Amino acid sequence: FGNLLANAVKYGRENGRIRITARAVPGCKVEVCVSDNGPGIPSDALDRIFERFYRVDRARSRDQGGTGLGLSIVKHIIQNHGGMVWAERDLGKSTSVFFTVPQVPWQSEP
Repeated sequence: FGNLLANAVKYGRENGRIRITARAVPGCKVEVCVSDNGPGIPSDALDRIFERFYRVDRARSRDQGGTGLGLSIVKHIIQNHGGMVWAERDLGKSTSVFFTVPQVPWQSEP
């Protein structure tokens, strides 16, 4: 989750907005979405952003740092917890990264 927020800050617009939503979805899962109002991800890169070392904009990445591992790590953590992760974009307007995880019943401590 922290990685998704860091990416939204890093790749969003200056003085932009980040939106975080969560909702229950069928199958006893929770869906979380982190959206920014940055420039969006080109369609040819959308399916590749969860690959290790993949960078959408290598020149910008050099300026801002990073290894290209963050979203790959997010993907593997989510999958290991029984969830899924994907991204959607509105080119020029926003990027949204979604993930689902199994819903765990609340248990208060005794």
